[in-house]
Amino acid sequence: MNQATPRTWWNRNWKWAVPVGCITPLVCCGGFAGLILTIIFGAMRSSDVYKDAVSRATADVRVKELLGEPIEPGLFTTGNINVHNDSGDADLSIPLSGPKGSATLHVVAEKSGGKWECSELEVQPATGAPAIDLLEKPE
Repeated sequence: MNQATPRTWWNRNWKWAVPVGCITPLVCCGGFAGLILTIIFGAMRSSDVYKDAVSRATADVRVKELLGEPIEPGLFTTGNINVHNDSGDADLSIPLSGPKGSATLHVVAEKSGGKWECSELEVQPATGAPAIDLLEKPE
């Protein structure tokens, strides 16, 4: 008698197995990359030089006039921080935004004896207006 041959697992399940088999490695790689970026940006945001630069920028009257209040740092800080014991250097670009606009805070600093000293600390508005040098006292 003619009896239908049983279908294999692959014949029954290929429609969901193929997409899951292709998407799972992509999701895993994306999650790993996201984790690495979170660790890197978190380390930058928790550094003393970052915190000091952002607090000086958000407290400056000229920056408050330019961006409005509250001023918030952006997520994607670029640059590098190198620290070895009590010495090191940093070169960062930190996005800032407020209700009136956005700008980039540029920081160049050196650490000596456990203390950071900025050689450059300026806010460059996104509008192309002249940069605000935070190392100079406001008039």
